[in-house]
Amino acid sequence: METENMDQDPGRADGGQWRAQFDADVVFANGGGLQTREFRLDVPGPDLADDELAELFVRHLGLLMVETVRISGKRMLREPHKGGRGTGGAAPRAAGRRTVELSHPIRHGMVTLPGLPTPEISDHLSREASRDHYAPGTEFHIGRISMVANTGTYLDSPFHRFGDGLDLAGLPLDGLVDLDGLVVRVTGAQGRAVDRNALLPYQVTGRAVLIHTGWDGHWGTDRYGSGGHPFLTARGAAWLADQRPALVGIDSLNIDDTEDPTRPAHTTLLAAGIPVVEHLRGLAQLPVDGFRFHAAPPAVEGMGTFPVRAYAVLPGEER
Repeated sequence: METENMDQDPGRADGGQWRAQFDADVVFANGGGLQTREFRLDVPGPDLADDELAELFVRHLGLLMVETVRISGKRMLREPHKGGRGTGGAAPRAAGRRTVELSHPIRHGMVTLPGLPTPEISDHLSREASRDHYAPGTEFHIGRISMVANTGTYLDSPFHRFGDGLDLAGLPLDGLVDLDGLVVRVTGAQGRAVDRNALLPYQVTGRAVLIHTGWDGHWGTDRYGSGGHPFLTARGAAWLADQRPALVGIDSLNIDDTEDPTRPAHTTLLAAGIPVVEHLRGLAQLPVDGFRFHAAPPAVEGMGTFPVRAYAVLPGEER
């Protein structure tokens, strides 16, 4: 098939912009071909190799199953850009957009909860041993980790508390990522309990509600797991369950008072299908709102808890 690009009018010249005029001969992997004559395309500058021009051409036309593209008769023209798919460079992005780490790194031997086994990180295949499997100069590392699910910063699904609840693989992904974030600050409070009244001023429905207690400042010390940590009360959990947030997180040892074996906050929130993220860090770096929150675990069937890489994305101004 032959086509001829009809956009031949150079129009007003623009010394800062370039277009390429060329012939192209396309062969498709599933049979057939395409030929163009004196096709004109916006390009980023005059020094464009044939293979780079071929890539822009394929992207501009949205061609599928391309095997080869042969460019010939190429001329670079000073012309204003006409616009096109895939030819204008990167789309505008938010200037100053920032991501904030909200999870603890997992290290060999680290303690998350006193009494639980610590993670063991080792080699399954070391770089040295891998050299016997690959060409000279090529090596790989395959690591091995043994740990309980409640390690580092982790997410609890309903299955963690209830045998018939959703496990990690059953959680909808859109309830774990790109959530409208909200920080409830209770740092400096006289007591440990985060009650209903501390939550009432906030619109929480559909949002990731992150309770900032400041307890993460004790991470890695005996104080962190020795008791006396902040927690969400049963009344606070009941109010949240009624308001239907997407997710609730806390930067403390546990969302419940570990001295209460009934675990009312876990019970109420997970019964309502609201995941819980514990052992967050860095909430002091976030504004009260105006950010997006992400905390997705692997989709593991038959497990209710797993570590997450929790983070927030703060927007910037459009360039």
